[in-house]
Amino acid sequence: MSSAGSPRVTMAEVARRSGVSPMTVSYCYNQPDRVAPDTLRRVREVAAALGYRGPDPTARSLRRRRTGAIGVVLGEHLAYAFEDPQARRFLTGVAEVCRERGIGLNLIPTTGEDDDVERVRSASVDGYVVWTTVDTDPVLDVVTGLGKPVAVHGGPAVAGAHVVGIDNRASARELAARTFPGARRPAVLSFPFDRDRRPRLETGPDAGRVPFPVTRDRLLGIYDHCRDAGLDPGRLPVAVVARNDRAEAADLADALLGTCAADAVVAMSDQLAFAVLDAARRRGLRVPDDLAVSGWDDDPDAEREGLTTIAQSLRDQGRACALVALGDRTPVRGAAWTATVRSSTR
Repeated sequence: MSSAGSPRVTMAEVARRSGVSPMTVSYCYNQPDRVAPDTLRRVREVAAALGYRGPDPTARSLRRRRTGAIGVVLGEHLAYAFEDPQARRFLTGVAEVCRERGIGLNLIPTTGEDDDVERVRSASVDGYVVWTTVDTDPVLDVVTGLGKPVAVHGGPAVAGAHVVGIDNRASARELAARTFPGARRPAVLSFPFDRDRRPRLETGPDAGRVPFPVTRDRLLGIYDHCRDAGLDPGRLPVAVVARNDRAEAADLADALLGTCAADAVVAMSDQLAFAVLDAARRRGLRVPDDLAVSGWDDDPDAEREGLTTIAQSLRDQGRACALVALGDRTPVRGAAWTATVRSSTR
């Protein structure tokens, strides 16, 4: 047996002691189904006696120029992957592909700090999936400049990367058309505008200047409907949350129903829509007679709440992103979405 101070046992030594070629030893570890059972058993016994633990995974990765893993750049703290319902469903789809292909998954959190770029660049992965980020995120230049496949979920669209996601502007226009009819004081409960994640209440903010593309496109789509319906987007109250969290959105939901006296709210997720429904119950408002509410994602609780929502499969989108990151050349088309109308709208 080898000891801590002895030279590392090589594949060639195992092959010589076993009476086979080094290629056969390699097959015993990497493709054992190609080796006769008796030979496989003899090689494994000799390797165990010599203390040989198998090919060096680092050297093998260098030879193959493959690490056997993909990286997901979160653009959030690591706990976000487990806390946010949307992120969990998306990452479930990514993980399914990893399991099917027998590869690893590297979660890479970024929070806008100076070391983000180096953390992403030094990740030992074969391709990248980027959770939606701002247009100016320097990480985008890094991942698209490494010569590896890149998928960006929800945008922004950048050269050298495939964008996977629904048409947020079209779905927002459709959702507003289902939510605002009959309303005199429509409003929006919005995702964060930028990475500072400052919660606030604005009136008619300039949607085109919003750095997060998903937020921007959804707000633009809502404005599209307002113009179609003869409403002035410049007078539309927009409450901006710090994150997609039902409890944290409670104060802003109250502000929309109190300060703004909103009688119709398009929320940019079902979790945010649930916060509005919670606020409506506290105030004794009837849905949809006093208040129409809608959201996105068709969460498991959306049907029970009677919530009108945009149904989309974040799990399928996660799968699509993972396949792109693995080098799948299948053309990526817009993800499917449908407007599911229930009793929360008029």
